[in-house]
Amino acid sequence: CFVGTKETAFIYAVTSAGLVHAVTRSCSAGNMTECSCDTSLRHGGSASEGWHWGGCSDDIHYGMSFSRRFLDVPIKNITGKSGSGLAAMNLHNNEAGRQAVAKLMSVDCRCHGVSGSCAVKTCWKTMSSFEKIGQFLKSKYENSIQISDRLKKKLRRKDKSQRKIPIGKEDLLYVNKSPNYCVEDQKLGIPGTQGRECNRTSDGPDGCNLLCCGRGYNTHIVRHVERCECKFVWCCYVRCRRCETMTDVHTCK
Repeated sequence: CFVGTKETAFIYAVTSAGLVHAVTRSCSAGNMTECSCDTSLRHGGSASEGWHWGGCSDDIHYGMSFSRRFLDVPIKNITGKSGSGLAAMNLHNNEAGRQAVAKLMSVDCRCHGVSGSCAVKTCWKTMSSFEKIGQFLKSKYENSIQISDRLKKKLRRKDKSQRKIPIGKEDLLYVNKSPNYCVEDQKLGIPGTQGRECNRTSDGPDGCNLLCCGRGYNTHIVRHVERCECKFVWCCYVRCRRCETMTDVHTCK
């Protein structure tokens, strides 16, 4: 099944990161009574460089703490601490999602001074867009690490020759290899990619080379008829032409 696969790892990480992002944004917007802006940065900065902390820095510490309580505690309660290799994997991937949000924090500044001279700058910490965080986690998904399902003192790589290479906090981990998504499997609920529309010119995941899993694709012409060049005629109706276009559509064999 899909338990413990790369896809599971990505889902756990994205869910955890999304919760941190949403809660932290709500804190900064003043929508929650339990939190607000990051008060630890209200004072200080660098007088020599002409900037100081100000504005509303995103309080990512509260967001991460909330995510741990909401997502990690139920797993620990069910399994007892980490319990099994799968539970430890899920807890690690939850934390990897949170670490991605923290890693991509940036500092924004606003200039103050006569005629925009930027003699003094007010700066605050802000989270990256969730799209950027998602792209970062996708790259981690593509380079995810298989681990042993036998949990000892700590998580270990499946490949014995690479066990001396440390596992990073931001790495995504999986236990079981993914099923073959290319071929239909009704028992697993996998529809396969036969008949899927693909983009012949794309090198991305929607491209025919990748989506069709090397089986090739069929090309057929589709005729589209739609209203076009519409004009308002006084009074009172709209007159349109009927435009016809022919497009190539590619579907996986």
